Order: sequence, then C-alpha cells, then structure tokens
Amino acid sequence: MPTLKQRLLSGEPTVGSWLMLGSAAAAEVLAGAGFDWLVVDLEHTATTERETEDIFRAIELKGSVPLVRLTSNNPDQIKRVLDSGAEGFIVPMVKSADDARAAVAAAHYPPYGKRSFALSRAQQYGPGFQTYVDEARDRTLVVALIEHVDAINNLDDILAVEGIDATMIGPYDLSGSVGKPGRFEDPEVVAMVDRYIQASEAAGVPYGYHVVSTDYSAVEAKLAEGFAFVVFSTDTLFLGATARAQMQRRSGTA
Repeated sequence: MPTLKQRLLSGEPTVGSWLMLGSAAAAEVLAGAGFDWLVVDLEHTATTERETEDIFRAIELKGSVPLVRLTSNNPDQIKRVLDSGAEGFIVPMVKSADDARAAVAAAHYPPYGKRSFALSRAQQYGPGFQTYVDEARDRTLVVALIEHVDAINNLDDILAVEGIDATMIGPYDLSGSVGKPGRFEDPEVVAMVDRYIQASEAAGVPYGYHVVSTDYSAVEAKLAEGFAFVVFSTDTLFLGATARAQMQRRSGTA
C-alpha cells in the first residue's frame, strides 16, 4: 500500500483534519470518519508530546496517518515526534530556503540529513529498526507551512529545496502578516495565494490549504483549484458547529 508521501508525490489529492483537543478519543473518532491523515497541533495547544504518542496509537488503530504541526523548526522536537511514530510533520513559519533545508535535514538520517538513530516506538523499540531506517526516507513527509509574506517573496527558493515534499498555506497568519488577519477575500491576500498556487504548480510541488469551515463544499472547492493537501476544519470546530446547530433548535433560531 502506498504511503501518504507516495500518494501526494504521485499527484493524488488527500484530505485530513486538525487535532486541537489533545484527546486520543477525539482522534479515534475523526480517524474513523475516513480522513486520510490527522495533524496533532503542538504549536497552538497545550498538548504534550506524551499525549501525542497516545494520539498516534488511536489514529493508527483506525487506519489513518498521524502527522504533527511542530511548535517551531526545532530539530530536537522533530526527532522526538518521528521516533514516537509520526509519519511526517508540518513545520511552521518557513520563510526562506535555509528554513526549509533545516527542516529537511532534521527529518532524515545520514547521508541525507542529520537525524540521529534510536530504538523507540517508530522502530518497534528495536526489532523494527532496520526496516524503519530503510523505509524512512521514502515514508517521512516534510510539509512547509507558508504563512508569511516573506515566504511568498522567497517562494521559488523554498520550493526548490530538495526534500520539501509539499507545502501548505496558513491563511490566518498569512493574512495577518500584511495586517489583514482573517480577511481572506482581500485582494492583497488573494494575490498572495494566487502567486503561491502558480509557483507551486510551476515547481511541481504539491500544495495545500487549511479550510476552516466545517462545510465539505469548501474542501471540494479547494480540491477543484488543484490543492492536494487539504486540511478540513478541526476537532474543536466540528464539535462546536454540531452542538450550536442543535442547540439553536431549542431557542428556535435554527
């Protein structure tokens, strides 16, 4: 069966979601809903790395793929989440080719990178070491989060870095970097996204977007635009949207 990385590099679009609650149970529910992959957010939540390892188990139990959004471009954290079983990671605030190269180096073992070797969960605590090492380069997915105007200005150089398997727009931070947070339809923000799409297509690098809405039609629209790595909402938004919609019936506002 092809890995998530192989699917993306072959041009297959994939859809995942975002985990903010730090809950293995919530992860298991979403993984069972049919998402291709799920991202544990370590940057904007209180989720610990210990909790993340348990969340990975729940995701894998339902046949989905565990990924992590890092707190920063930190090689020590990259090493730990991969050893805990992440199949890849999303690195925030990649603004330059140097940022991208640092993430790739931390992701891969020598001679392709600087990741150190271990006998952890990913290696089945020892017995799976050689198989894991042999497959790691073809399996480990590195996604650069493009979420600042500086990244747009340096986009061609970032996309040219070997080992950046995909990129993704972070719409809130990207719009905020030009003083227009959340104004996704502003002409300046739209122009940056258009530039991102054109550059990604020219470079042949799969590109992604975080759809905040809980309406799947918004995902369909992004897939139609050529986005291959689409985040569909978050566990918190799915929970809140369902609860609000039902409780509005009580007040008669539905």
